[in-house]
Amino acid sequence: MEFTILGTGSATLQLTRFPSAFVLSVDNECILIDCGEGTQHQILKYKIKHTRIRTILISHLHGDHYFGLIGLISSWSLNKRTEPLTLIGPPGLLEIISIQLKYSGTILSFKVDFIETKSTVSEVVYENDLFSVTTIPLIHRVPCNGYLVTRKGSERKIIKERIPEDFPLPYFKKLKDGEDIFDELSGKTYKNSELTTEGDPEVKVAYCSDTAYFEEIIPIIEGADLLYHEATFTHELIERAKSTFHSTAGEAAQIAKKAQVKQLVIGHYSSRYKELDGHLSEAKGIFEATLLAEEGLTVKV
Repeated sequence: MEFTILGTGSATLQLTRFPSAFVLSVDNECILIDCGEGTQHQILKYKIKHTRIRTILISHLHGDHYFGLIGLISSWSLNKRTEPLTLIGPPGLLEIISIQLKYSGTILSFKVDFIETKSTVSEVVYENDLFSVTTIPLIHRVPCNGYLVTRKGSERKIIKERIPEDFPLPYFKKLKDGEDIFDELSGKTYKNSELTTEGDPEVKVAYCSDTAYFEEIIPIIEGADLLYHEATFTHELIERAKSTFHSTAGEAAQIAKKAQVKQLVIGHYSSRYKELDGHLSEAKGIFEATLLAEEGLTVKV
């Protein structure tokens, strides 16, 4: 898995920062997480293959998190995209997109399957053979969800060169399931530990967009391999963070520490900050494994 950052800014437009947008690649499939203004520009700039984006997750209906969506899907249609798209987001999103398409006279060239989220409960909203998506209820001024994307673990891997030529075909499934095998016909015993290696473990990436400090998310994201958590302000503006239902860098680090995640990435910086050294030092003072989100940065998970 790879987490690519397309936008690190918050609500106010800045020349040096794009609004929230991120791409999570899971093997050969890509998930777009939030879609602020200019996202399609960033997708082109950082050479993200749009045909691999089959799922879009929208956290909430503040413009810096979805104003780029209609432009993106319209461009895809102009380019004759046929790959179906799964769009996951809050109540009202489908209506907004449908009205924009209606009054622009746009008929999409591809199918959009919309899944509506709830901001009060955590639930698995989407699953395929490769990964699952679980919502993370957040505390903000409008209904808002983060998302936990879990890449599924794989079965045990067979060491082909150690498999005897006369190995019975029906037993391969049992090997992948971790079983030792006794073949009654030949009287042979096949040790799983000698013929297989461990499969790939689950990998979890948690995305927590705009939210006040909220410890109730900790059981959902506990042990995540990567946590992105908004850090709009630093500690001297903690009262401002509370009144706007945002978090400070230190609060993001507290969540990461208590959830025992492996890596924290902070972003969604207020436009008042031209330099981000304060964000990084504040967060690292609590949780050392912290990175600053930067446009174009790809974090390998």
